[in-house]
Amino acid sequence: MATTVRRAVLTLPAAPLGTDNPLPALRAPDGPQPPDERSRAGLPRDTARHAGCGPLRSLLPARIRDGYGRERSARDFPAVVIENAHLRVTVLPGLGGRVHSLVHLPTGRELLYSNPVFQPAHLALNGAWSSGGIAWHPGATGRATLSCAPLHAALVPGPDGGTIVRLWEWEPLRDLPFQVDLWLPEDSEFLYVGVRVRNPHERTAPVHWWSDAAVPEDAGTRVLAPAEKAWHVGRGAAPRRVPVPGEEDGDHTYPLGSEHPADFFYEIDEGTRPWIASLDAAGHGLVQTSTGRLRGRGLSVWGSGAAGRRWQEWLTEPGTGGYAELRSGATRTRQECVRLDGGAEFAWLEAYGPLSADPSRVHGPGWAEARAAAQGALDAALPRERLDEAYKAWRGCADTAPGERLATGSGWGALEVLCGGHVLPGTPFAEDTLGEEQEPWRELWRSGALPAPGRALPPGPSLVAPHWRDMLETAPADPLTEFHLGVAQWHAGDVAQAVRSWERGLALAPSRWPLLRCLAVADALAGDRERAADRYAAACEDLAAESRGGDRWEAAESALGREAMEALLAADRPAQARGVWEGLRPALREQGRFRLLGARLLAAEGHVAAARRVFEDGIELPDLREGEETPAEVWSALTDRPLPARHDDRTGGPASP
Repeated sequence: MATTVRRAVLTLPAAPLGTDNPLPALRAPDGPQPPDERSRAGLPRDTARHAGCGPLRSLLPARIRDGYGRERSARDFPAVVIENAHLRVTVLPGLGGRVHSLVHLPTGRELLYSNPVFQPAHLALNGAWSSGGIAWHPGATGRATLSCAPLHAALVPGPDGGTIVRLWEWEPLRDLPFQVDLWLPEDSEFLYVGVRVRNPHERTAPVHWWSDAAVPEDAGTRVLAPAEKAWHVGRGAAPRRVPVPGEEDGDHTYPLGSEHPADFFYEIDEGTRPWIASLDAAGHGLVQTSTGRLRGRGLSVWGSGAAGRRWQEWLTEPGTGGYAELRSGATRTRQECVRLDGGAEFAWLEAYGPLSADPSRVHGPGWAEARAAAQGALDAALPRERLDEAYKAWRGCADTAPGERLATGSGWGALEVLCGGHVLPGTPFAEDTLGEEQEPWRELWRSGALPAPGRALPPGPSLVAPHWRDMLETAPADPLTEFHLGVAQWHAGDVAQAVRSWERGLALAPSRWPLLRCLAVADALAGDRERAADRYAAACEDLAAESRGGDRWEAAESALGREAMEALLAADRPAQARGVWEGLRPALREQGRFRLLGARLLAAEGHVAAARRVFEDGIELPDLREGEETPAEVWSALTDRPLPARHDDRTGGPASP
């Protein structure tokens, strides 16, 4: 059977993504932070060096995606299906290029955990992320900002007359283009994935990459990798070197053997073939291997505890089995980045396919014997030499121009190519992909000035790379330019200059609330609660006077209202917080975050019983973060009783970064 590639439609129960948060993401990202200098002292030298590479001050220029909900309805997702006699691969270009399904046709087995719903949750760096399949994570340490975003996709002539499905985009955090080439040769039982990250700039850039494959965590499933030691990364704790398969507290190579969420990054010796496999009780499952550039392997589990089980249900339909993640990365652990010189690139080839090994050896008492069983089965199914040959064949096609377009991503890459004059064979960022968000920046590049907004709307995205900051610094100093310049200066770490730019813009701005909000964030991070509260209150008054109908205005009211109420309650100003609450649209007051803020407000006003009733009536937070303590903290301020179980999503263990 020849390999075929066809368009398809995948219909899933899906929650809406909603409108992106229009406020610039000035704060540092939530979640696990890289190890501090003291913690790095116990790490291998290269890991310690990489762990301090390219830390994020903010998520700029990415926007926070927190407008999603939990009410699901049937939704059609454009898909691309690649199929031969052995595998059927279903790809979703509109969701970060995720491989949604990988079916072994001779047996009918689904090799991945394929989520039967689309349910975003706050697990990506910028918010929305959904579980299942194989996901690609370029950018910075954490789940990618493009996890739920559309990528460009097209067909490309492949080796030996085959066809490659190419996915590509411009990654915003590191300002770099990347491509993911999916190639299924006619007689292959393995899906090949060629990945390339390029740095078209003169400056060095930090690079992060992990490919995550979700697999069923059924009882009896074991994860194997060629390692005897692993680095256990926990929340707020230094990475700890532990034996594989486990310590006295259990065997972590069985995903349900850990009580708490846990991440293990395997210590694979230099020169050893990198691979990781998940095999069920009968010895069947998925294996992933790669060429040597993708050196890291890891396992991420939610654990068998109550909170981990609730998170598994939160991400899908109740009653659906859970999953674990097989991770493959460019570094030893997920807390690292490596530097990519200007004009250089990183490239490698991955392979995903079925694996069967003797279950008596895989699940026997000896770890070395279990590893050897899986390694031997892999070497027989896909010898290392054959993978190296496939890599060379793919490299000969990596620069080939795409043909038929299957999907369209963002216009940001086209803007960067246009303004930077970059030549990127194989990944064209066509001018016809430029849209409304890019148009002001194209005009800045052409004329040296940002155009005046044509209609009253919240400000569009800010660009913060050095070349855009340079253009903003020489542009006419109108309020909108000062707003974007301040954001770029803030991103560069020049807080004082950012504040001065925002204050200059404020003096002449017809729309004051975006600038007031930026200044309020600067005040709050500087520890000046009172001035932050003053500015948030003024920003809310200005927005209320200016706001109109439409999703973008509602998103602005929601985002600013949440931040303002937090700041006003922190400054012990319940009366002003009540004013913000009363000014919200009724539909916003019913959202989970505002119901929680409403409970805090009632408590601050002395209405403790009424605040408890809000919890008793139920609060659902669609954007709940893993390990978030806010519901528990609010509840503990109201009563000594235990937090109701339905509100207790504290995982009690290390976060999954």
